Amino acid sequence: MPSATGSGPAPAPFTIHVAQEVLDDLRHRLRSTRFAADPDNDDERYGLGTARLRPLVEYWADGFDWRAAEARLNSFRQHRLDVGGSPLHFVHERGSGPAPIPLLLLHGWPWTHHHWHKVIGPLTDPAAHGGDPADAFDVIVPSLPGFGFSTPLTNPRENYADMADRFHTLMTDVLGHHRYGVGAADYGALVGARLGHKYADSLYGIHLGNEMPPTMFQGDRFWDLSGGQRTEDLPPATRARLNRRNARYVSHVAAHLLDGQTLTHGLNDSPAGLLAWILKRWSTWSDRNADFEAEWPVDDVLTFATIFWVNEAIGSSIRAYKNANLYPPAPVDDREPYVRAPAGFTFLLGDSSPGAETTAERVEIFRNGGARFYADIRDVNVHQKGGHFGPYENPEAWIHDLRRTFRALR
Repeated sequence: MPSATGSGPAPAPFTIHVAQEVLDDLRHRLRSTRFAADPDNDDERYGLGTARLRPLVEYWADGFDWRAAEARLNSFRQHRLDVGGSPLHFVHERGSGPAPIPLLLLHGWPWTHHHWHKVIGPLTDPAAHGGDPADAFDVIVPSLPGFGFSTPLTNPRENYADMADRFHTLMTDVLGHHRYGVGAADYGALVGARLGHKYADSLYGIHLGNEMPPTMFQGDRFWDLSGGQRTEDLPPATRARLNRRNARYVSHVAAHLLDGQTLTHGLNDSPAGLLAWILKRWSTWSDRNADFEAEWPVDDVLTFATIFWVNEAIGSSIRAYKNANLYPPAPVDDREPYVRAPAGFTFLLGDSSPGAETTAERVEIFRNGGARFYADIRDVNVHQKGGHFGPYENPEAWIHDLRRTFRALR
């Protein structure tokens, strides 16, 4: 891979092509799955049910067409190069308009870069999608280091701060942009907030789907999303909201932070196990008011899962959590608030975290919590539709809000 010096030729094109022997091995493993007995679990009180997993595994083995999925992935212009000693894969689509600005879009876990694919066309070519060409962006969508095709990870301590440094190098030294914007959600929002702290002078601004404070995964109860809070003492509505959130997210955060490598051994060896773990997150973190099977086509689900499998990315992606705890980055200075770049937000009410029922409640949760880490809040948008995977579940909201935030910052 070429070095990220900024003085060499433009990054070479990259085409995804998974070796046939890797796909053959995947099919063999899927066909050999030993499904677990699963009595009294129709409501999935014990976790993802065998009844839901089995047909997906069988279709993955004998119906899913990876080569067709691969062609869809390759419909976007892609590159893969070395940045700071690690491979970095990214989609790069040029904008069509009078003055497109560069926009870096960052995903989370268990996302892939392809979760952003629905917004790329409207953001790069607004006029072709009923928009104003003055809102055009040059769109850069990387796979986070250790995720997808940004593997194998060479830095075992990689966390959101390291990722921020790599992406800043990509945007400035490699692609030559003096200023750029950032859109991000989930773990990517931690990266985006770090960029808005350390590299604010190089940013038009940031637009995030989650507050993601820099204190995330710190303190004595770094593994406990509830922070040890006694929900029994809270008002009924607040108690119900937090219990719903905790039921969907606490096991995930605790397992990744306390026992990630133990989990990895099983998920890296068994595609059925891998699918069960990430499907549970996709299905319970997505819009709680929508029909998951209707909103997430099975071929999309298996495309995302196959990206994790063929790159052996599950372990290195999980470690991003523990590394945020083990190696917390120092602030570049003691100025407050932490994030100084102008910031906009897109919040979706179908997300069980924090699980607000109304726009006013969601804004109040933000104002009383994560907002204190942002010095220059420009825009806060709340939408009914969509859950934790906003750009995939409600791309229209993200397209609208990104345009709105950056229209005033260009």
